[in-house]
Amino acid sequence: MDILNRILLPMAGSFLLSALLLKTFIPVLRKVKLGQKILEIGPSWHKCKEGTPVLGGLFFILSSLCAFALWAVFGGDGFDPAWGGFAILALGSGLIGFIDDYVKLFKKRNKGLTAKQKMVLQLLTAAGFLAYRALVCKAGTAVKLYGLFGMESLELSWFYYPLMILVAVYVINCANLTDGIDGLAGSVSLIQCVFFVCAGHLLWRDPGTSALASALAGGLMGFLVYNFHPAKIFMGDTGSLFLGGFTVAMAFTMEAELLLLPLCLIWIVEGVSVLLQVFFFKLTGKRIFKMAPIHHHFEMCKWSEVKVVFTFSFVTALSCGLTYWLLA
Repeated sequence: MDILNRILLPMAGSFLLSALLLKTFIPVLRKVKLGQKILEIGPSWHKCKEGTPVLGGLFFILSSLCAFALWAVFGGDGFDPAWGGFAILALGSGLIGFIDDYVKLFKKRNKGLTAKQKMVLQLLTAAGFLAYRALVCKAGTAVKLYGLFGMESLELSWFYYPLMILVAVYVINCANLTDGIDGLAGSVSLIQCVFFVCAGHLLWRDPGTSALASALAGGLMGFLVYNFHPAKIFMGDTGSLFLGGFTVAMAFTMEAELLLLPLCLIWIVEGVSVLLQVFFFKLTGKRIFKMAPIHHHFEMCKWSEVKVVFTFSFVTALSCGLTYWLLA
């Protein structure tokens, strides 16, 4: 009954609501021409995708929140203060993404918010999240090392806060970079959600973690029905930044900040590929990759989008397995 209550019901409810909302609103979004604009700096072979509706992230966010709220009211054990942290970081990041999408779609500014505007908002959101954890959840400033280097934890004192703010913002932006081909960001995040479901249910015995991750997993499954290649809708920055914020919030809540590295391996590789490309080009005038982020490099190596998604998802499954082993 625990599995039914904590996992299957939130997942099934969120999946059905997400799929229904998307089936209903994709034609509406097409009719009002809220479609993706493919920039000239992007892959030329993606030009055929121009006009594909955006804002798909709104629907899997809404469906997962509704499913989780129903579980919290009818099957939960009361309010958990940790949920406030998820609201700050995940929903705050999603709101930044929505503002960015809104500027692109309604203000007709193809690049959305400026890099400076987005960075300031993300830093404030991450700082608010850590402040909430310190003041309300009474979280400490030590990072668990899981026996690495012969130690169980490393006390960082006040340095914990600026360091973790940067870590959170970097990982969230890496999640955003991963949303570049059909089904990629959603598939990687779905596997991460399955990890949180298993860890929450089997390791922490935390029904809230299991139910929240299950609800998002169901919402993502409903979204992927319409986002797999060829995509009928994209999640937009609303969805990708929300997913980044959700995963970071989960890791911090579990006091597993260090394990963001294996858990978000694909995201981090995507982000590092962009940094290396920019740095090397400015230094030498040459490129390391045919195109960055690295999923576009593989596309230019004649990999199909389906092959890239399958390979990156498989790597994510392995890295999540490693994360689970380290925790267990």
